[in-house]
Amino acid sequence: MKYFLTILLLAAILGVSVGFYIRSADPVLGEFLIGISIATTFFVTMPIFIYHRWKNRNVKDYMLTKENIEKMRDYTKDKKL
Repeated sequence: MKYFLTILLLAAILGVSVGFYIRSADPVLGEFLIGISIATTFFVTMPIFIYHRWKNRNVKDYMLTKENIEKMRDYTKDKKL
């Protein structure tokens, strides 16, 4: 998964670079390459990256529930912050 994400990101960066290079000769094709590369980055690479980073975590650990707020208060009282 890590290598797949790296390859996708490098392909998107390469696509944007080639798009800027080609844009001077053919503006339509250059802007198309830039647009496709950026869209791929945000609609394909980012969701896969987010899934990869969060797949084995419990979301409740990061939510502000009453129990977690109490834990934070107890922690600050113990540390006297």
